[in-house]
Amino acid sequence: MATLQTAVRGSPSSVAVIVPSKPHALTVTYGDLAAECTSFQRKLAAIGIGRGSPVSIAVVNSYEFIVSFEAASWQRGISAPLNPAYKQDEFEFYIEDIKSELVLVPRGAFAANAPAVRAAKKFNAAVAECYWDDVKKEVALDVKDLGQLKGKSKQELLKAQSDDVALVLHTRPNADELGYSGTTSRPKVVPLTHRNLVRTMGNIQSTYNLTAEDRTMLVMPLFHVHGLLCALLAPLYCGGSMVVPTKFSASEFWSDFETHKANWYTAVPTIHQILLKSPVPTPLPQIRFIRSCSSPLSPAVFEKLEATFKAPVLEAYAMTEAAHQMSSNPLPPAKRKPGTVGLGQGVEMKILNEAGDELPHGSEGEICIRGENVTKGYLNNPKANAEAYTKSGFFRTGDQGKKDEDGYIIITGRIKELINKGGEKISPIELDNVLTRHPVVSEAVSFAVPDEMYGQDVGVAVVLKPGEKLSQEELRAWMAERVAKFKVPVKIYFTEIMPKTATGKIQRRIVAETMQKQDKPKAKL
Repeated sequence: MATLQTAVRGSPSSVAVIVPSKPHALTVTYGDLAAECTSFQRKLAAIGIGRGSPVSIAVVNSYEFIVSFEAASWQRGISAPLNPAYKQDEFEFYIEDIKSELVLVPRGAFAANAPAVRAAKKFNAAVAECYWDDVKKEVALDVKDLGQLKGKSKQELLKAQSDDVALVLHTRPNADELGYSGTTSRPKVVPLTHRNLVRTMGNIQSTYNLTAEDRTMLVMPLFHVHGLLCALLAPLYCGGSMVVPTKFSASEFWSDFETHKANWYTAVPTIHQILLKSPVPTPLPQIRFIRSCSSPLSPAVFEKLEATFKAPVLEAYAMTEAAHQMSSNPLPPAKRKPGTVGLGQGVEMKILNEAGDELPHGSEGEICIRGENVTKGYLNNPKANAEAYTKSGFFRTGDQGKKDEDGYIIITGRIKELINKGGEKISPIELDNVLTRHPVVSEAVSFAVPDEMYGQDVGVAVVLKPGEKLSQEELRAWMAERVAKFKVPVKIYFTEIMPKTATGKIQRRIVAETMQKQDKPKAKL
């Protein structure tokens, strides 16, 4: 029976985690990590966390994140990582949606009445500060408000089962299927079991031949499945190690990489491009491979990465519902093909037509997958589940693509209309709903606009109420108070009439095309 606890496989004396800090880095062995996770698990059990208890984790990349995530899952709880940069409204949605029993926040957040704290209080979730106590040399669980856990019985130290849900993350509805009706569409909740996660960990190890000798530089946020599965859990599965700064810093990346002897990293194309624009270390460190995922990598950036860093670049394809990785380009001497996302890794991948029939190589259809890493279905969403799976049990990714003559997968378009900003998946429907709350906005439609750095960024078309005025700067400032910074639109188009179909429906694609025509230079007469 494989669980996250049994999947931590390093020897007790070998290094598991390094947290860079000045003057001294925090270096943790596997023996230390196991003891700390067990200790934190005991603290969670003492306040009533047990089987099925949702624990929201709103802290940055850190040793305390790793320990709290592991300990909650070991205790048969459900870890729910959240972006610590969210605004209060965003925290409220996620905390209420999964019925969080406990919200973990950084040291000082309770006294500051931080957004996550205010959101937790609103729904009577317990609040505890979670941080590394440098005096006691342990990860502290400082309970500030027991909330709904008040009076709950102390739990025994539990042992997770492979079919327990270990992690929940939210994804977004298919806007193309739902259309636009002006009503709120709720994000889908993806439950991932220990079995799902451990299978992906094994798949990633096999794809990249990870061993105990490998050490990754962890630059992706751990509230994303990318960083969580590939950069954290997969190394733990193979007994390897990781360097964990609190956030990505281009100015410190190579210094930390060299000082702590990392030999690979995984990131979104945006981070690769930032590193290419930063000073290159001399001499270059030994890099075994560079992995790119969560957003398309252009062949030009692929070639520049390999030329600059003298390491194979392996583009992969992943999604939350598959517990991250589905396909990847393989290590040398096998072929690496720029512009493709490689071959299926431990999963079946087929290109199917609308009837669910497999198409021959070269024919475009929907990319569909089946495997032990794939979720069995969204929580409390029978309609979405009915639409998401074929009769033969394949999950529909919502992406259009084809296989080349060697079976490598080429993604040709996104059926879903999510905005993919450097790996951050942004729901246009969510933004529409926020925008239309503005007192002078009559209609709003959000969509992706091309961006050189991020691949895509946020554009919006807005119709104001009669007689009202609003500037782009005023609307951006208003949005910045209600959504995370990465969701604030970079392009705002004001229009008097929103393009509609003959039946009165707004089609996001048509709106996007119509608005962006304004950006094209007019031909000279």
